Amino acid sequence: MSPEDQVELRRLRWRARRGMRELDVLFNRHLDHAWATDSEAQRGVFLRLLDCEDDKLWRWFMGYEDVPDAELKAFVQRILALPH
Repeated sequence: MSPEDQVELRRLRWRARRGMRELDVLFNRHLDHAWATDSEAQRGVFLRLLDCEDDKLWRWFMGYEDVPDAELKAFVQRILALPH
């Protein structure tokens, strides 16, 4: 990973910090396991997910509420399927 990529990853880790530890774990799992190999389109969906409100994210990840956007829904499922 280039120094520029490492800086970007640190910036994303900071941006992915949420008010809930569970969301922090999920987002960091994605950054650890998938970010480096994600396409630009996948990275864009992840960034859109980061723009969502914590309470919505919590309900989506816990399955309490359906994700209204198909791309975001697929991405939530992708994150949930990552190894722990």
